[in-house]
Amino acid sequence: MSLKNDAFPSSVAFDAINSSLESDEAERKDAVKKGNAVFAFTLKNKEGQTESWYIDLKEKGEVAKGGAPAGKKADVTLLLSDEDFGKLVAGKTQAQRLFMSGKLKVKGDVMKATKMEPILKKAQTKAKL
Repeated sequence: MSLKNDAFPSSVAFDAINSSLESDEAERKDAVKKGNAVFAFTLKNKEGQTESWYIDLKEKGEVAKGGAPAGKKADVTLLLSDEDFGKLVAGKTQAQRLFMSGKLKVKGDVMKATKMEPILKKAQTKAKL
């Protein structure tokens, strides 16, 4: 099942992250160990629509649509535009720069948000944004 949403061009990155986690069991376990959190992303497109995805690096090591796994809560939620998320995943900008300029908002544990960058780097190699 694809996580891509045509109204959010950068959402293809969630498929890339998911396939990266699914393709290598050892890498998935390592990501869960390093991440130890549920990361939610709420993206806003140019039309003003919002959509959410989460990356569960607390238990299962999976990516899905929605704010968090059923019955669970995200440890950290990152809110940004679809365009900025695309730049972030493509390595054209840094999360810290987006945060400092007010383009990235973080709800929850800000320190956990810093653990997300290596996971996004994995998507850079697989996603064609």
